[in-house]
Amino acid sequence: MDNLTESFVELIRRAATDLPSDVEAALRDARDREVSGSGAEGALNTILENVAIARQNGTPICQDTGVPIFYLNVPRAAQEGCISTQDLRGQIEAAVVKATEQAYLRPNAVDPVTGRNSGNNLGKGFPSFHFQEWDEDYLRAELLLKGGGSENVSTQVKLPHAPLDAGRDLDGVRKVVLDAVYQAQGKGCAPGVLGVAIGSDRGGGYVHAKEQLFRPLDDTNPEPELMKLEERLLRECNELGIGPMGFGGKTTVFGVKVGAYHRLPASYFVSIAYMCWACRRAAMTVHGEEVTFK
Repeated sequence: MDNLTESFVELIRRAATDLPSDVEAALRDARDREVSGSGAEGALNTILENVAIARQNGTPICQDTGVPIFYLNVPRAAQEGCISTQDLRGQIEAAVVKATEQAYLRPNAVDPVTGRNSGNNLGKGFPSFHFQEWDEDYLRAELLLKGGGSENVSTQVKLPHAPLDAGRDLDGVRKVVLDAVYQAQGKGCAPGVLGVAIGSDRGGGYVHAKEQLFRPLDDTNPEPELMKLEERLLRECNELGIGPMGFGGKTTVFGVKVGAYHRLPASYFVSIAYMCWACRRAAMTVHGEEVTFK
């Protein structure tokens, strides 16, 4: 494989400026369900106009381009022609700097001690990397741009949770997820997508919750009980009536994706990654010299 820096710049550009087709379709469907002339319809029309302008002009969909979160599946190191994770990290960091210079990313990396912005989106733990080896002979890279507004209303709850009478079961999960959406109101830039992780530990729960956000909106959970939970949560979240940007309406979320992960006997965490309407994700595969984007 050649140096992939320019390919990673293109991956970033696509994620930042071109909303995935399934997300745009969900926004159009949501707009068509709202009452004509309502604030909800107006908000969704504005969002869709913004999406079209960003795509046409090659500019970011949202001013907050978020934290770049990279998930990479890499061929095992023993395979011929494989790039090491260290080299990949360096190439991605170089691409992040270049994408920032080209204004596909806003400088977002702030030192919490000094308050200084690095100016190039590089810093300790920034961007976020998740590497995993697999047995395939090609590289797959996925990118999620997670904005601060939606990150601020993401949350984690430990079950049982007495205030909601939520026990250690899927109904308890349902109760705390609904409450998280209710508490967020319009502050997470609704309508949004929920990535939910049941189980794991505290840190792993958030990682897995964000992984759920890569799932296509129209996919079906292979676990029947989780599929039913996703469908019920989607319906009940929208029955809250919060609506686009909190203006009221029929669509508060347009996707709920749930994964279950083994946990300690003493712990039962529910981690909720709230994603705003600008569900910016993109992927690329590198097979030999061929680079494909999706």
